[in-house]
Amino acid sequence: MDHLGNLEPTTIFHVMALPFPGRGHINPMMNLCRSLASKNPDILITFVVTEEWLGLIGSEPKPDSISFGTIPNVLTSERARAGKFPAFFQEVLTKMEEPVEKLLGQLEPLVSTIIADTYLMWAFEMANRYNIPVASLWTMSVTVYSVFQHFDLLVQNGHFPIDLKERGEELVEYLPGISSTRIVDLPTCVYGHGRDILHRGFEAIAGVSKAQFLLFCSVYELESLAIDALKASNSLPIYHIGPTIPFFKLEQEEIAIGPGETNYFQWLDMQPKGSVLYVSQGSTHSASSAQLDEIAVGLRDSGVRYLWVARAETSLFKESLGDKGLIVPWCDQLRVLCHPSVGGFWSHCGWGSTSEVAFAGVPLLTFPLYWDQTPNSKLIVDDWKIGWRVKSGLDVNKLITRDEIAGLIKRFMDSESNEVKEMRRRAREVSEVCRRAIQKGGSSDTNINAFINDILQHQKQ
Repeated sequence: MDHLGNLEPTTIFHVMALPFPGRGHINPMMNLCRSLASKNPDILITFVVTEEWLGLIGSEPKPDSISFGTIPNVLTSERARAGKFPAFFQEVLTKMEEPVEKLLGQLEPLVSTIIADTYLMWAFEMANRYNIPVASLWTMSVTVYSVFQHFDLLVQNGHFPIDLKERGEELVEYLPGISSTRIVDLPTCVYGHGRDILHRGFEAIAGVSKAQFLLFCSVYELESLAIDALKASNSLPIYHIGPTIPFFKLEQEEIAIGPGETNYFQWLDMQPKGSVLYVSQGSTHSASSAQLDEIAVGLRDSGVRYLWVARAETSLFKESLGDKGLIVPWCDQLRVLCHPSVGGFWSHCGWGSTSEVAFAGVPLLTFPLYWDQTPNSKLIVDDWKIGWRVKSGLDVNKLITRDEIAGLIKRFMDSESNEVKEMRRRAREVSEVCRRAIQKGGSSDTNINAFINDILQHQKQ
Protein backbone atom coordinates (compact mmCIF):
# COMPACT_ATOMS: atom_id res chain seq x y z
CA MET A 1 0.00 0.00 0.00
CA ASP A 2 1.06 3.62 -0.53
CA HIS A 3 0.98 6.26 2.26
CA LEU A 4 -2.75 6.91 1.58
CA GLY A 5 -3.61 3.23 2.07
CA ASN A 6 -4.30 2.47 -1.60
CA LEU A 7 -3.23 -0.85 -3.09
CA GLU A 8 -0.17 -0.38 -5.26
CA PRO A 9 -0.51 -1.75 -8.82
CA THR A 10 1.30 -4.94 -9.75
CA THR A 11 4.55 -4.17 -11.51
CA ILE A 12 4.10 -5.14 -15.15
CA PHE A 13 7.24 -5.66 -17.17
CA HIS A 14 6.55 -5.05 -20.87
CA VAL A 15 8.72 -6.72 -23.52
CA MET A 16 8.53 -5.91 -27.23
CA ALA A 17 9.63 -8.92 -29.31
CA LEU A 18 10.87 -8.08 -32.82
CA PRO A 19 11.49 -11.15 -34.99
CA PHE A 20 12.84 -11.04 -38.54
CA PRO A 21 9.77 -11.90 -40.70
CA GLY A 22 10.79 -15.42 -41.70
CA ARG A 23 9.76 -18.84 -40.35
CA GLY A 24 13.22 -19.70 -39.03
CA HIS A 25 13.27 -16.47 -37.03
CA ILE A 26 9.66 -16.09 -35.89
CA ASN A 27 9.44 -19.61 -34.43
CA PRO A 28 12.43 -19.34 -32.04
CA MET A 29 11.39 -15.82 -30.96
CA MET A 30 7.88 -17.04 -30.13
CA ASN A 31 9.21 -20.06 -28.28
CA LEU A 32 11.52 -17.81 -26.23
CA CYS A 33 8.54 -15.55 -25.43
CA ARG A 34 6.55 -18.59 -24.29
CA SER A 35 9.38 -19.51 -21.94
CA LEU A 36 9.53 -15.99 -20.52
CA ALA A 37 5.75 -15.95 -20.02
CA SER A 38 5.80 -19.32 -18.26
CA LYS A 39 8.59 -18.21 -15.94
CA ASN A 40 7.10 -14.90 -14.82
CA PRO A 41 3.39 -13.98 -15.00
CA ASP A 42 4.22 -10.29 -14.62
CA ILE A 43 5.95 -10.20 -18.02
CA LEU A 44 3.67 -8.78 -20.70
CA ILE A 45 4.89 -9.38 -24.27
CA THR A 46 3.97 -7.62 -27.50
CA PHE A 47 5.06 -9.82 -30.39
CA VAL A 48 5.46 -7.71 -33.55
CA VAL A 49 4.47 -9.31 -36.87
CA THR A 50 3.57 -8.16 -40.36
CA GLU A 51 -0.05 -8.50 -41.51
CA GLU A 52 0.96 -11.53 -43.58
CA TRP A 53 2.47 -13.29 -40.58
CA LEU A 54 -0.50 -12.43 -38.38
CA GLY A 55 -2.62 -14.33 -40.90
CA LEU A 56 -0.24 -17.30 -40.72
CA ILE A 57 0.18 -17.60 -36.94
CA GLY A 58 -2.47 -15.35 -35.41
CA SER A 59 -4.85 -18.19 -34.61
CA GLU A 60 -2.25 -20.41 -32.95
CA PRO A 61 -2.76 -20.82 -29.19
CA LYS A 62 -0.47 -18.77 -26.97
CA PRO A 63 -0.32 -17.54 -23.36
CA ASP A 64 -2.66 -14.67 -22.46
CA SER A 65 0.31 -12.48 -21.60
CA ILE A 66 1.50 -12.53 -25.25
CA SER A 67 -0.34 -10.30 -27.72
CA PHE A 68 0.39 -9.40 -31.34
CA GLY A 69 1.37 -5.95 -32.54
CA THR A 70 0.84 -5.68 -36.28
CA ILE A 71 2.70 -3.64 -38.90
CA PRO A 72 2.23 -3.44 -42.70
CA ASN A 73 3.78 -6.10 -44.92
CA VAL A 74 7.18 -5.95 -46.52
CA LEU A 75 7.65 -8.13 -49.62
CA THR A 76 5.02 -10.83 -49.17
CA SER A 77 4.76 -14.53 -50.00
CA GLU A 78 7.37 -16.97 -48.72
CA ARG A 79 7.92 -18.45 -52.18
CA ALA A 80 8.48 -15.00 -53.72
CA ARG A 81 11.02 -14.24 -50.99
CA ALA A 82 12.91 -17.44 -51.74
CA GLY A 83 13.79 -16.09 -55.19
CA LYS A 84 14.24 -12.48 -54.16
CA PHE A 85 15.87 -12.79 -50.77
CA PRO A 86 18.34 -9.88 -51.10
CA ALA A 87 15.47 -7.57 -52.13
CA PHE A 88 13.34 -8.88 -49.27
CA PHE A 89 16.20 -8.34 -46.81
CA GLN A 90 16.59 -4.75 -48.03
CA GLU A 91 12.88 -4.09 -47.51
CA VAL A 92 13.06 -5.48 -43.99
CA LEU A 93 15.93 -3.11 -43.23
CA THR A 94 14.31 -0.03 -44.75
CA LYS A 95 10.52 -0.42 -44.39
CA MET A 96 9.98 -1.99 -40.98
CA GLU A 97 11.57 0.58 -38.70
CA GLU A 98 9.08 3.41 -39.13
CA PRO A 99 5.91 1.39 -38.37
CA VAL A 100 7.63 -0.42 -35.49
CA GLU A 101 8.72 2.90 -33.98
CA LYS A 102 5.16 4.21 -34.34
CA LEU A 103 3.83 1.09 -32.61
CA LEU A 104 6.41 1.48 -29.84
CA GLY A 105 5.04 4.95 -29.08
CA GLN A 106 1.48 3.63 -28.84
CA LEU A 107 2.02 0.65 -26.56
CA GLU A 108 0.89 0.73 -22.95
CA PRO A 109 2.35 0.19 -20.50
CA LEU A 110 5.63 1.62 -21.76
CA VAL A 111 8.02 -0.98 -23.15
CA SER A 112 10.64 -2.01 -20.58
CA THR A 113 12.90 -4.14 -22.80
CA ILE A 114 13.12 -4.97 -26.51
CA ILE A 115 14.24 -8.39 -27.78
CA ALA A 116 15.19 -8.02 -31.44
CA ASP A 117 16.47 -10.47 -34.03
CA THR A 118 20.17 -9.81 -34.59
CA TYR A 119 19.53 -9.08 -38.28
CA LEU A 120 17.21 -6.14 -37.48
CA MET A 121 20.09 -3.71 -37.09
CA TRP A 122 17.84 -0.64 -36.94
CA ALA A 123 16.09 -2.00 -33.83
CA PHE A 124 19.16 -1.53 -31.65
CA GLU A 125 19.59 2.09 -32.69
CA MET A 126 15.87 2.68 -32.11
CA ALA A 127 16.02 1.16 -28.63
CA ASN A 128 19.01 3.29 -27.72
CA ARG A 129 17.22 6.45 -28.91
CA TYR A 130 14.43 5.71 -26.44
CA ASN A 131 16.82 4.55 -23.73
CA ILE A 132 15.21 1.09 -23.70
CA PRO A 133 17.45 -1.90 -22.91
CA VAL A 134 17.67 -4.23 -25.90
CA ALA A 135 18.64 -7.90 -26.26
CA SER A 136 19.92 -9.39 -29.51
CA LEU A 137 18.49 -12.82 -30.38
CA TRP A 138 20.72 -14.86 -32.70
CA THR A 139 18.56 -17.61 -34.22
CA MET A 140 21.33 -19.60 -35.95
CA SER A 141 24.05 -21.73 -34.39
CA VAL A 142 26.72 -20.18 -32.20
CA THR A 143 29.26 -21.63 -34.63
CA VAL A 144 27.92 -19.46 -37.45
CA TYR A 145 27.99 -16.37 -35.21
CA SER A 146 31.64 -17.08 -34.44
CA VAL A 147 32.45 -17.44 -38.16
CA PHE A 148 31.03 -13.97 -38.83
CA GLN A 149 32.64 -12.36 -35.79
CA HIS A 150 36.05 -13.73 -36.77
CA PHE A 151 35.67 -13.43 -40.54
CA ASP A 152 38.80 -11.26 -40.73
CA LEU A 153 40.80 -14.40 -39.83
CA LEU A 154 39.53 -16.11 -42.99
CA VAL A 155 40.74 -13.13 -45.01
CA GLN A 156 44.11 -12.98 -43.22
CA ASN A 157 44.71 -16.70 -43.82
CA GLY A 158 43.86 -16.51 -47.52
CA HIS A 159 40.58 -18.40 -47.18
CA PHE A 160 38.39 -15.60 -48.53
CA PRO A 161 37.68 -15.11 -51.35
CA ILE A 162 38.37 -18.67 -52.50
CA ASP A 163 37.79 -21.11 -55.36
CA LEU A 164 35.78 -23.92 -53.81
CA LYS A 165 36.61 -26.55 -56.45
CA GLU A 166 40.34 -26.02 -56.01
CA ARG A 167 40.59 -25.43 -52.26
CA GLY A 168 37.29 -26.54 -50.70
CA GLU A 169 38.92 -29.47 -48.86
CA GLU A 170 41.41 -27.18 -47.07
CA LEU A 171 40.96 -27.10 -43.31
CA VAL A 172 40.25 -24.03 -41.21
CA GLU A 173 41.71 -24.60 -37.76
CA TYR A 174 42.07 -21.09 -36.36
CA LEU A 175 38.49 -19.89 -35.71
CA PRO A 176 37.99 -19.55 -31.92
CA GLY A 177 35.78 -22.26 -30.45
CA ILE A 178 35.28 -24.08 -33.76
CA SER A 179 36.76 -27.51 -34.45
CA SER A 180 38.73 -28.21 -37.64
CA THR A 181 36.40 -27.40 -40.57
CA ARG A 182 36.65 -27.80 -44.33
CA ILE A 183 36.07 -24.64 -46.39
CA VAL A 184 33.10 -26.39 -48.02
CA ASP A 185 31.51 -26.79 -44.57
CA LEU A 186 31.57 -23.06 -43.81
CA PRO A 187 28.45 -20.94 -44.53
CA THR A 188 27.75 -20.97 -48.27
CA CYS A 189 28.18 -17.19 -48.44
CA VAL A 190 31.93 -17.71 -47.95
CA TYR A 191 32.34 -19.42 -51.33
CA GLY A 192 29.20 -18.92 -53.40
CA HIS A 193 25.47 -19.09 -52.82
CA GLY A 194 24.42 -16.18 -50.59
CA ARG A 195 27.48 -14.03 -51.26
CA ASP A 196 25.13 -11.19 -52.25
CA ILE A 197 24.00 -10.81 -48.63
CA LEU A 198 27.29 -11.67 -46.91
CA HIS A 199 27.71 -8.04 -45.89
CA ARG A 200 24.44 -8.28 -43.96
CA GLY A 201 26.02 -10.87 -41.67
CA PHE A 202 28.90 -8.50 -40.92
CA GLU A 203 26.52 -5.61 -40.29
CA ALA A 204 24.37 -7.72 -37.98
CA ILE A 205 27.31 -8.85 -35.83
CA ALA A 206 28.66 -5.29 -35.67
CA GLY A 207 25.23 -4.09 -34.53
CA VAL A 208 25.31 -6.37 -31.49
CA SER A 209 27.67 -3.86 -29.86
CA LYS A 210 24.62 -1.59 -29.46
CA ALA A 211 22.74 -4.24 -27.45
CA GLN A 212 22.87 -4.81 -23.71
CA PHE A 213 22.31 -8.59 -23.88
CA LEU A 214 23.04 -11.39 -26.38
CA LEU A 215 20.87 -14.52 -26.57
CA PHE A 216 21.87 -17.73 -28.36
CA CYS A 217 19.27 -20.33 -29.45
CA SER A 218 21.60 -23.17 -28.56
CA VAL A 219 22.27 -25.70 -25.83
CA TYR A 220 25.54 -25.04 -24.02
CA GLU A 221 26.65 -28.66 -23.99
CA LEU A 222 26.29 -28.93 -27.79
CA GLU A 223 28.36 -25.83 -28.62
CA SER A 224 30.32 -25.24 -25.42
CA LEU A 225 33.65 -24.39 -27.08
CA ALA A 226 32.11 -21.74 -29.32
CA ILE A 227 30.05 -20.26 -26.47
CA ASP A 228 33.04 -20.11 -24.11
CA ALA A 229 35.20 -18.48 -26.79
CA LEU A 230 32.58 -15.80 -27.46
CA LYS A 231 32.07 -15.14 -23.75
CA ALA A 232 35.81 -14.58 -23.47
CA SER A 233 35.90 -12.10 -26.37
CA ASN A 234 32.65 -10.17 -25.80
CA SER A 235 31.93 -7.77 -22.95
CA LEU A 236 28.12 -7.94 -22.98
CA PRO A 237 26.27 -10.70 -21.08
CA ILE A 238 25.67 -13.86 -23.15
CA TYR A 239 22.87 -16.36 -22.46
CA HIS A 240 22.44 -19.79 -24.11
CA ILE A 241 18.72 -20.46 -23.92
CA GLY A 242 18.10 -23.23 -26.47
CA PRO A 243 16.64 -25.27 -27.83
CA THR A 244 14.05 -22.61 -28.74
CA ILE A 245 11.57 -25.17 -30.03
CA PRO A 246 7.94 -25.89 -29.05
CA PHE A 247 8.68 -28.73 -26.63
CA PHE A 248 5.70 -27.56 -24.53
CA LYS A 249 3.45 -29.05 -27.25
CA LEU A 250 4.62 -32.55 -26.36
CA GLU A 251 2.81 -32.27 -23.02
CA GLN A 252 -0.48 -31.18 -24.60
CA GLU A 253 -3.34 -33.32 -25.84
CA GLU A 254 -3.09 -34.70 -29.36
CA ILE A 255 -3.61 -31.97 -31.95
CA ALA A 256 -6.89 -31.82 -33.80
CA ILE A 257 -6.79 -32.76 -37.47
CA GLY A 258 -8.52 -30.18 -39.64
CA PRO A 259 -10.96 -30.89 -42.50
CA GLY A 260 -9.16 -32.34 -45.51
CA GLU A 261 -5.97 -33.07 -43.58
CA THR A 262 -4.45 -36.52 -43.65
CA ASN A 263 -4.16 -37.93 -40.16
CA TYR A 264 -0.50 -38.74 -40.50
CA PHE A 265 -0.24 -39.66 -36.83
CA GLN A 266 -2.67 -42.52 -37.34
CA TRP A 267 -0.48 -43.67 -40.22
CA LEU A 268 2.67 -43.37 -38.08
CA ASP A 269 1.01 -45.37 -35.32
CA MET A 270 0.69 -48.30 -37.73
CA GLN A 271 4.39 -48.38 -38.72
CA PRO A 272 7.09 -50.47 -37.01
CA LYS A 273 9.35 -48.76 -34.49
CA GLY A 274 12.18 -46.76 -36.07
CA SER A 275 11.14 -47.68 -39.62
CA VAL A 276 10.01 -44.32 -41.07
CA LEU A 277 12.27 -41.75 -42.73
CA TYR A 278 10.86 -38.25 -42.25
CA VAL A 279 11.72 -35.94 -45.17
CA SER A 280 11.52 -32.14 -45.14
CA GLN A 281 13.48 -29.52 -47.06
CA GLY A 282 12.47 -26.44 -45.07
CA SER A 283 10.07 -23.60 -45.80
CA THR A 284 11.98 -21.10 -47.94
CA HIS A 285 14.91 -22.35 -50.02
CA SER A 286 14.37 -25.51 -52.02
CA ALA A 287 16.34 -27.94 -54.14
CA SER A 288 15.96 -27.75 -57.92
CA SER A 289 12.97 -29.46 -59.52
CA ALA A 290 15.35 -31.97 -61.14
CA GLN A 291 16.85 -32.81 -57.75
CA LEU A 292 13.40 -33.13 -56.17
CA ASP A 293 12.48 -35.60 -58.91
CA GLU A 294 15.54 -37.71 -58.09
CA ILE A 295 14.74 -37.59 -54.36
CA ALA A 296 11.16 -38.71 -55.02
CA VAL A 297 12.14 -41.68 -57.17
CA GLY A 298 15.08 -42.55 -54.89
CA LEU A 299 12.72 -42.63 -51.94
CA ARG A 300 10.32 -44.93 -53.79
CA ASP A 301 13.08 -47.23 -55.01
CA SER A 302 14.65 -47.54 -51.55
CA GLY A 303 11.66 -49.51 -50.32
CA VAL A 304 11.83 -47.59 -47.03
CA ARG A 305 8.73 -46.19 -45.32
CA TYR A 306 8.69 -42.38 -45.37
CA LEU A 307 6.66 -39.31 -44.45
CA TRP A 308 7.48 -36.43 -46.78
CA VAL A 309 6.47 -32.81 -46.21
CA ALA A 310 6.62 -31.47 -49.77
CA ARG A 311 4.48 -28.31 -49.46
CA ALA A 312 3.80 -26.82 -52.91
CA GLU A 313 5.24 -29.87 -54.68
CA THR A 314 2.84 -32.29 -52.96
CA SER A 315 0.58 -32.91 -55.97
CA LEU A 316 3.56 -33.41 -58.29
CA PHE A 317 4.97 -36.39 -56.40
CA LYS A 318 1.97 -38.29 -55.11
CA GLU A 319 1.70 -40.45 -58.22
CA SER A 320 5.41 -41.38 -58.41
CA LEU A 321 6.01 -42.26 -54.76
CA GLY A 322 4.45 -45.70 -54.56
CA ASP A 323 2.60 -47.07 -51.54
CA LYS A 324 5.35 -47.17 -48.91
CA GLY A 325 4.94 -43.61 -47.77
CA LEU A 326 2.79 -40.61 -47.10
CA ILE A 327 3.20 -37.16 -48.60
CA VAL A 328 1.66 -34.13 -46.86
CA PRO A 329 1.87 -30.35 -47.31
CA TRP A 330 2.52 -29.71 -43.60
CA CYS A 331 2.98 -31.55 -40.33
CA ASP A 332 3.70 -30.90 -36.67
CA GLN A 333 7.41 -31.56 -37.10
CA LEU A 334 8.58 -31.93 -33.51
CA ARG A 335 5.77 -34.33 -32.65
CA VAL A 336 6.57 -36.35 -35.77
CA LEU A 337 10.28 -36.52 -34.94
CA CYS A 338 9.42 -37.71 -31.42
CA HIS A 339 7.10 -40.44 -32.70
CA PRO A 340 8.58 -43.91 -32.01
CA SER A 341 8.11 -45.08 -35.60
CA VAL A 342 10.44 -42.36 -36.95
CA GLY A 343 14.02 -43.61 -37.30
CA GLY A 344 15.62 -40.91 -39.43
CA PHE A 345 15.27 -37.39 -40.85
CA TRP A 346 16.30 -36.14 -44.31
CA SER A 347 16.85 -32.45 -43.59
CA HIS A 348 18.09 -29.20 -45.10
CA CYS A 349 19.66 -28.53 -41.67
CA GLY A 350 18.12 -25.19 -40.81
CA TRP A 351 18.89 -24.44 -37.17
CA GLY A 352 15.25 -24.87 -36.12
CA SER A 353 15.08 -28.36 -37.64
CA THR A 354 18.54 -29.20 -36.30
CA SER A 355 17.46 -28.18 -32.79
CA GLU A 356 14.25 -30.21 -33.02
CA VAL A 357 15.93 -33.37 -34.24
CA ALA A 358 18.64 -33.07 -31.57
CA PHE A 359 15.89 -32.84 -28.95
CA ALA A 360 13.98 -35.77 -30.49
CA GLY A 361 17.08 -37.98 -30.70
CA VAL A 362 16.78 -39.01 -34.35
CA PRO A 363 19.73 -39.43 -36.80
CA LEU A 364 19.92 -37.25 -39.92
CA LEU A 365 20.68 -37.44 -43.59
CA THR A 366 21.93 -33.91 -44.16
CA PHE A 367 21.12 -32.10 -47.40
CA PRO A 368 22.06 -28.45 -46.79
CA LEU A 369 21.24 -25.85 -49.42
CA TYR A 370 21.99 -22.33 -48.20
CA TRP A 371 23.79 -20.01 -45.80
CA ASP A 372 24.11 -21.54 -42.31
CA GLN A 373 22.88 -25.01 -43.25
CA THR A 374 26.33 -26.31 -44.29
CA PRO A 375 28.04 -25.65 -40.92
CA ASN A 376 24.98 -27.14 -39.20
CA SER A 377 25.48 -30.27 -41.30
CA LYS A 378 29.11 -30.37 -40.19
CA LEU A 379 28.08 -30.14 -36.51
CA ILE A 380 25.62 -33.02 -37.00
CA VAL A 381 27.97 -35.34 -38.89
CA ASP A 382 31.45 -34.56 -37.56
CA ASP A 383 30.97 -33.13 -34.07
CA TRP A 384 27.84 -34.80 -32.71
CA LYS A 385 28.20 -37.88 -34.97
CA ILE A 386 24.44 -38.34 -35.40
CA GLY A 387 24.16 -38.17 -39.19
CA TRP A 388 25.51 -38.79 -42.68
CA ARG A 389 25.94 -36.35 -45.55
CA VAL A 390 23.88 -36.96 -48.68
CA LYS A 391 26.57 -35.16 -50.69
CA SER A 392 30.11 -34.74 -49.43
CA GLY A 393 32.03 -33.59 -52.50
CA LEU A 394 33.00 -30.08 -53.54
CA ASP A 395 30.51 -29.73 -56.40
CA VAL A 396 27.65 -28.24 -54.40
CA ASN A 397 25.44 -28.11 -57.51
CA LYS A 398 25.97 -31.77 -58.45
CA LEU A 399 22.77 -33.68 -59.07
CA ILE A 400 22.50 -36.60 -56.65
CA THR A 401 20.96 -39.46 -58.64
CA ARG A 402 17.99 -41.62 -57.67
CA ASP A 403 20.22 -44.70 -57.47
CA GLU A 404 22.62 -42.98 -55.07
CA ILE A 405 19.71 -41.76 -52.97
CA ALA A 406 17.97 -45.15 -52.86
CA GLY A 407 21.16 -46.93 -51.78
CA LEU A 408 22.00 -44.34 -49.13
CA ILE A 409 18.50 -44.41 -47.63
CA LYS A 410 18.52 -48.23 -47.48
CA ARG A 411 21.81 -48.25 -45.54
CA PHE A 412 20.79 -45.33 -43.31
CA MET A 413 17.52 -46.97 -42.24
CA ASP A 414 18.96 -50.48 -41.75
CA SER A 415 18.28 -50.98 -38.04
CA GLU A 416 20.39 -54.16 -38.00
CA SER A 417 23.55 -52.33 -39.07
CA ASN A 418 26.06 -51.77 -36.26
CA GLU A 419 26.93 -48.36 -37.69
CA VAL A 420 23.28 -47.33 -37.64
CA LYS A 421 22.79 -48.73 -34.14
CA GLU A 422 25.71 -46.64 -32.88
CA MET A 423 24.41 -43.51 -34.62
CA ARG A 424 20.97 -43.99 -33.06
CA ARG A 425 22.58 -44.48 -29.65
CA ARG A 426 24.50 -41.21 -30.09
CA ALA A 427 21.30 -39.44 -31.14
CA ARG A 428 19.59 -40.60 -27.95
CA GLU A 429 22.51 -39.21 -25.92
CA VAL A 430 22.19 -35.83 -27.65
CA SER A 431 18.46 -35.89 -26.88
CA GLU A 432 19.19 -36.45 -23.19
CA VAL A 433 21.59 -33.48 -23.21
CA CYS A 434 18.88 -31.22 -24.68
CA ARG A 435 16.19 -32.42 -22.28
CA ARG A 436 18.42 -31.96 -19.24
CA ALA A 437 19.23 -28.42 -20.37
CA ILE A 438 15.58 -27.30 -20.14
CA GLN A 439 14.80 -29.06 -16.88
CA LYS A 440 14.94 -27.14 -13.62
CA GLY A 441 18.57 -26.33 -12.86
CA GLY A 442 19.69 -27.27 -16.39
CA SER A 443 22.02 -25.03 -18.38
CA SER A 444 19.29 -23.39 -20.50
CA ASP A 445 16.78 -23.14 -17.65
CA THR A 446 19.40 -21.41 -15.51
CA ASN A 447 20.30 -19.01 -18.31
CA ILE A 448 16.68 -18.02 -19.03
CA ASN A 449 16.20 -17.29 -15.32
CA ALA A 450 19.39 -15.24 -15.28
CA PHE A 451 18.25 -13.24 -18.33
CA ILE A 452 14.88 -12.49 -16.70
CA ASN A 453 16.56 -11.41 -13.46
CA ASP A 454 19.00 -9.20 -15.34
CA ILE A 455 16.38 -7.37 -17.41
CA LEU A 456 14.23 -6.86 -14.31
CA GLN A 457 17.22 -5.45 -12.46
CA HIS A 458 17.98 -3.23 -15.42
CA GLN A 459 14.51 -1.70 -15.13
CA LYS A 460 15.04 -0.85 -11.45
CA GLN A 461 18.29 1.00 -12.11
